[in-house]
Amino acid sequence: MPFSKSFPKQSKTSAYPHWEEVSLSEAEESSEEQKARIENIRLMKECIEDARTIMKEKGLKDYQTDIIHMAIALFEKRASHSIYWKESKAKEKFDGMFNK
Repeated sequence: MPFSKSFPKQSKTSAYPHWEEVSLSEAEESSEEQKARIENIRLMKECIEDARTIMKEKGLKDYQTDIIHMAIALFEKRASHSIYWKESKAKEKFDGMFNK
């Protein structure tokens, strides 16, 4: 089932917007998932390094499990999920279709 999202489009005949549904092709959806995956891996590596730095700065023991737990907490706060990338791509497609 392809990813789709609806966006409001102003109507000239009504005060209420008309909702236009935009769907991503399988290729577009796959591309956005790949971008999200690459970004999340980069972000997790950054979170691990940040967690290691925090542990050292605070004089905490440098246990691998503690570093990973802290990195996961940081990652959950920072991570952009694939749905964000898909919605962003759908908005870009919508803008290209209707805001010419």
